[in-house]
Amino acid sequence: MIRKVLFPVDFSIVSEYAFGNCIPRFFASGAANELILFHALDVVPTTGQALEAVEEMVRRYQKRIEEISKEFEEMGIKARGIVRLGTPAIEIAKVAEEEDVDLIYMPMKGENIFREMLIGSTAANVARAAKKPVLFVRYEWDRGKKAIKCYWDAKRVFEKPLIAVDFSPCSEKVIGATEVFKEFIKEAVLMHVVDYGRAEEVEENAKKAMEELKKYEEKLDFPVEVEVHSGVASKEILMTAPVNGATLIVIGKKGKSIIKELLLGSTAENVIRNSVLPVLVVPCE
Repeated sequence: MIRKVLFPVDFSIVSEYAFGNCIPRFFASGAANELILFHALDVVPTTGQALEAVEEMVRRYQKRIEEISKEFEEMGIKARGIVRLGTPAIEIAKVAEEEDVDLIYMPMKGENIFREMLIGSTAANVARAAKKPVLFVRYEWDRGKKAIKCYWDAKRVFEKPLIAVDFSPCSEKVIGATEVFKEFIKEAVLMHVVDYGRAEEVEENAKKAMEELKKYEEKLDFPVEVEVHSGVASKEILMTAPVNGATLIVIGKKGKSIIKELLLGSTAENVIRNSVLPVLVVPCE
């Protein structure tokens, strides 16, 4: 059972949609106990007058977030709100640790909403900074209906996860992350991608990988289908998840130098950027 969920709020159209649709459905599934709403004001006052204005903004946002919390309480969802000054991604990561949440629920705007790309956004920075699992969910703007389009079913998100492992120590944390929602899993896909070795070694590496996957399968107490693929890890994960009817992709995020990350990207970040399915990113540091 997920004890606490941290939901970063920016009062955008995406947040408003999540308030009225996804969050109530997510909690209606019985997956979580408590919701913490959080808003970060990315403002640095430089004068006394500016400080007064910022303090008034904090009071205004605190009042609004408390009103939203009350609305959730009326739905039977235990909720409370926090407002702070600071860089959003950094403050989100801090609050997640201070509150010891099990999950950060991170709405992610698609490319068609205000033309915002993931790289450089708050979502990408939370993925890098957070030391708690982050559930990224994508929303798009439906131009025809002039409304938000959600690509996932909030009540079924944990029913069939695709769990990607690379056999590094990170994989143990990825497997462990399923513990808090295992009671909602009907079946899962346990997957490894062979993206190493010479071409003539692929078949042998795939056999070894299947043997390793069987060992991981024994650690799980829900039905599992194991799959080994070869190729570019992020592409294989993105293609396999919808084909297998996955409702969620679970993947580890290992530490990497910021230069490498900007130039090459990571498997996790490529999956987050391109997946229409929710992605649960598990920090491995």
